[in-house]
Amino acid sequence: MNIILINHYAGSPRHGMEFRPYYLAREWVAQGHQVTIVASSVSHIRQHAPQFDGPLLAETLDGVDYLWLRTRPYQGNGAARLLNMFQFTGLLYRYATALAAKRPDVVIASSTYPYDIWPARHIARRSGAKLVYELHDVWPLTPQLLGGFSKWHPMIFSMQRAENYAYAHADKAVSLLPGTEAHMRAHGLKGDKFVYIPNGIDPGATPTPVPEEIRLQIEQFREKFATLCIYAGGHAVSNALDPLIEAANRPAAQKTGLILVGSGVEKARLQYKAERLHLANVLFLDPIPKTAVPNLLALGDMAYIGWRDSPLYAHGMSPNKLFDYMMAGLPVIHSTSSPYDIVRDAGCGISIAAEDVDGIAGALGTLTAMTAAARHELGKRGRQFVQTHHAYPALAARFLHSL
Repeated sequence: MNIILINHYAGSPRHGMEFRPYYLAREWVAQGHQVTIVASSVSHIRQHAPQFDGPLLAETLDGVDYLWLRTRPYQGNGAARLLNMFQFTGLLYRYATALAAKRPDVVIASSTYPYDIWPARHIARRSGAKLVYELHDVWPLTPQLLGGFSKWHPMIFSMQRAENYAYAHADKAVSLLPGTEAHMRAHGLKGDKFVYIPNGIDPGATPTPVPEEIRLQIEQFREKFATLCIYAGGHAVSNALDPLIEAANRPAAQKTGLILVGSGVEKARLQYKAERLHLANVLFLDPIPKTAVPNLLALGDMAYIGWRDSPLYAHGMSPNKLFDYMMAGLPVIHSTSSPYDIVRDAGCGISIAAEDVDGIAGALGTLTAMTAAARHELGKRGRQFVQTHHAYPALAARFLHSL
């Protein structure tokens, strides 16, 4: 089978996030298929941008063909990012003839925002391919609920038209989130097109060392506390890190050192907040390569992930960082009000309500008071759960089998 996967933000172990396109494509190649990932040269979540001169770059990474399309740089979530989306969408139209000439059997539109469904369908129609729409976050609902945009805002209105178009014309609608089928049907999805394929883990990954400077900082920090709790990921509004910072100031959390590893638009503000609260038990560290994350997590005793208290999460969530935590065998503190709670289902940690500062502090204290053996037992359940339900070889096979 010949597959074209369009994902504006696609990355790789060499470039950094987003990893799902790479892992799925690598498994498909291993299963005997041909895969081309089409991505933008610019992404706010990649650590390393592809370097090339000219309008595009074709290269092969681990058997996966990449086509990088040059787009304008941007910062933050303002007009420049929206223009970047439009530019990438326009470039897909420009190169549609060349992409259709590859004679794909499947074209997947998978860029978080839904604009790429229009050129993806154009390519699919020209080549007679099946069209798949892959939903990551529920856009445009996500910027509406988390960003406060009106449904009449031009960006939201145009994205809603694109999302509706996707459900009306895609042969399959794949969702990373378990609870989106009703939403999709309310916006035009019909028949048996819905498929749930969550994010996952690479069971065969070979970890690399944690950068020495960061490892030494963590070891020095550990000397001051009974346990360490790690957050590894983006520092954005959606990551709900304010409650964690505030929880660090509660008496129940004083014996726990909190380590936040990563970058993002909210990081500087969060650092200032921790300084203003005079928090000696919070340490901010730079992002590290994805391949070093397992060894980073091995330096901790527990991990944290949280979400805003928003109806958005009634659809569920599928965060890579949570699966990394579980695969590392760490008990997880999960702050969420979603009915879809993997930590609860796996029995691998403590779940509390979203943005519950006292609840987070209490969970930190509870896990710190446990014996190492008890924490290990919780972590063991998480590892077994993620190996059973979220290994990419099985997810990739299930994806193609559903088409």
